[in-house]
Amino acid sequence: MTVKEYNRSVEEYSDSVYRFIRTNLKDEERANDIVQDSYEKLWRNVTEIEYPVVKSWLFTTAYRTMIDIIRKENRMTTLEDADDYDFISDSQYSDLNEILHLALDRLPENQKSLVLLRDYEGYSYKEIGEITGLTEGQVKINIYRGRVALKNFIGKIETVI
Repeated sequence: MTVKEYNRSVEEYSDSVYRFIRTNLKDEERANDIVQDSYEKLWRNVTEIEYPVVKSWLFTTAYRTMIDIIRKENRMTTLEDADDYDFISDSQYSDLNEILHLALDRLPENQKSLVLLRDYEGYSYKEIGEITGLTEGQVKINIYRGRVALKNFIGKIETVI
């Protein structure tokens, strides 16, 4: 990869990587640090990485760095730790964006990341598996479970409107 391609990758992908990490961590400073670290690692490997795979490489690097941070803070939860009643809502809302963010915040970190990669960033199951190091089957299962939890939290469309 050339310096020109590196600079183009910063212009094209830094915002989307930042949004993905910030949405997961809810911390702008740490999200900035992770994006900066990812680009620093890219710069160190600039001669080994071809431009067509830069986006996937950046998301993979940022995702793994984020997971390392979460593990260090012992904030990882599993589906078994989450109570089903946390995902059910009886109240009425009028702001769909607020409801979605509330629902996403209740998901375990691994499901939240996978749902965001699939539904927000538009990655395929195979690409998500490459980014996260999970099998395609594990990705599908976790996304399905996350979507079910989101559906249970949001409830009927009448509640939202």
